[in-house]
Amino acid sequence: GGLDLLKEWLRKRRASLSREAREFGLPAPKGVLLLGVQGTGKSLSAKAIANLWGLPMLRLDVGRVFGSLVGASEANMRAAIRTAEAVAPCILWIDELEKGFAGVQGSGVSDSGTTARVFATFLTWMQDKRAPVFVVATANDVSQLPPELLRKGRFDEIFFIDLPTLPEREQIFAIHLRKRKRDPAQYDLKTLARATEGFSGAEIEQVVIAGLFTAFDAGRELTTEDMLDEVRHTVPLSVMMREEIEELRTWAQLRTRPASSPPNAKPNRRPRTSK
Repeated sequence: GGLDLLKEWLRKRRASLSREAREFGLPAPKGVLLLGVQGTGKSLSAKAIANLWGLPMLRLDVGRVFGSLVGASEANMRAAIRTAEAVAPCILWIDELEKGFAGVQGSGVSDSGTTARVFATFLTWMQDKRAPVFVVATANDVSQLPPELLRKGRFDEIFFIDLPTLPEREQIFAIHLRKRKRDPAQYDLKTLARATEGFSGAEIEQVVIAGLFTAFDAGRELTTEDMLDEVRHTVPLSVMMREEIEELRTWAQLRTRPASSPPNAKPNRRPRTSK
């Protein structure tokens, strides 16, 4: 649910990896970095991009690239890149990018520079790649991302995915109720959305699941009150990590593009053309 600005950006680039786009004079898009709070749907968005564009998706687990033998890590990264280029056009998904390349700055001391060399190989490929491979990377902690990765030219855009707004929370409740064979119209979604301010999409899903467990145990159908009761017993991540989330928002405000419109934003209307 939600993420309308990200969806619109992706919709405009839906055919950007095609031959027609090259003939039109468009460069092949490099990729997008999805930065945000945990549980807000970054990984789900990466999978949705592959579905939207109708392309195969490969997942690069950076942690598994590193080998024990000298030179093995660099060779593994090059092999992963060759695989992606062989499958192209495709989506290359890298989840929690900051964990994969953590310690790049101190790599010369900790691992004789292996992480730094693997990172440099990936960075050079990102900058110079010609194959139609669209990289979708996700990250939770911007402080661990190497600054070289964030400069213009690596990714086409960096989107910040914040906690869902009130309308987005309504949509998320409807999605998860429908997913579990329930009619969203039978529940007070507005009350549920108001009660879950500060909840992530993942936490809202758990509210629905916990409510279903309560109803199943009681031998009856799920009610709005079952879910509201679970909300009252849940401490969201936005409360436990308030300082870290505010710091992330402050950083993102001037450096990234929002994935969702502000809560009170009005939809854009096309101007009327005079006949």
